[in-house]
Amino acid sequence: MGKFLLLNGPNLNMLGKREVSIYGSTTLKDIEEQVQKVAIENDSSVDCFQSNHEGELIDRIHEANGLYNGIIFNPGAFTHYSYAIRDALASISVPTIEVHISNVHKREEFRHQSVISPVTEGQIVGLGIYGYELALLALMQKTRGEK
Repeated sequence: MGKFLLLNGPNLNMLGKREVSIYGSTTLKDIEEQVQKVAIENDSSVDCFQSNHEGELIDRIHEANGLYNGIIFNPGAFTHYSYAIRDALASISVPTIEVHISNVHKREEFRHQSVISPVTEGQIVGLGIYGYELALLALMQKTRGEK
């Protein structure tokens, strides 16, 4: 069906340990395994990558062009200020859905603005780890030409 890339930005490697009251006890590995399970159930595959380094994420975004049918991306704090990541996403033709575990709009003011979302297909916030699955399902529908 399709091949997808799951990207996670800074500090998401600390899921399950950091701010459990906000992000829960699920680890990044748990999320990756669940998203891969959903992909397999739908005859698709997901490659996973996490980095705390902006340039590494940009390199993966560039490499995704022509290789993947879609990108599920939680840019972490880069959401709010990385014009470099925004420009990388704008430079490729791979549809991307931005995901955030918490509802960023109910948190600190600086988290309310995303410089990434204007160049994505959509944004899923506040639905916990289920947001990752929803992003994958939406990208699979897009791959099939559904709206």
